[in-house]
Amino acid sequence: MNDNKIFLASNLKHLRILNKKTQEEVGEICNKTNTAVSNWEKGIREPDAVDLFTLSNFFNVSIDDLMAKDLRFDNAEIIDITSDTVQIPVLGTIKAGIAIEAQEDVIEYVDIPKEWTKGNKQYYGLQISGDSMFPKYQEKDIVIFLQTNDYESVNKKDCAVMVNGFDATFKNITITDGGITLVPLNINNSDNYQPTFYSKEQIEQLPVKIIGVAVEKRTRL
Repeated sequence: MNDNKIFLASNLKHLRILNKKTQEEVGEICNKTNTAVSNWEKGIREPDAVDLFTLSNFFNVSIDDLMAKDLRFDNAEIIDITSDTVQIPVLGTIKAGIAIEAQEDVIEYVDIPKEWTKGNKQYYGLQISGDSMFPKYQEKDIVIFLQTNDYESVNKKDCAVMVNGFDATFKNITITDGGITLVPLNINNSDNYQPTFYSKEQIEQLPVKIIGVAVEKRTRL
């Protein structure tokens, strides 16, 4: 199965679930059976040009994005799910001053492809709490993070950030010459968290520390 076909199958399922539609309802939109939609989502069959046009209009995405970009997650990579796996901890919170591997608030362990860990890369999971990153991330989603403190590589990406020595917060990151801005995807979040700017001086003094960049989201239905 080529990458575009994998993306298309994944995107269709993601968009259907995000819009709270059943396979039967999507089938009705395209005048197809729910079995046909199921085959699209499994990558067994692909929608024809007319169906792609109908689906892109209904889900309000371009056909190019529908076919060539993994809409589940901006930073995601295609992986071989049959490869060897390793387990990583899923944390409820991250405490300041404690290495990720020494954190005690472990909710569970999940599998990731062993191939990801090449080059001594380290990963951990966080369970989402709150709605500041809704609708991309929902309550109790598991997000997998690659441990990093490299500001250069995380611009415009979703990251776990430690501020003021408190628990980690999860926000989209904007890096400029003047500093860093933590941006919630949902401005109307229940905690009233608004985009927050930290200057280079504040980054050093508080400090503000990148502790992971999100690479995968897992939603349990």
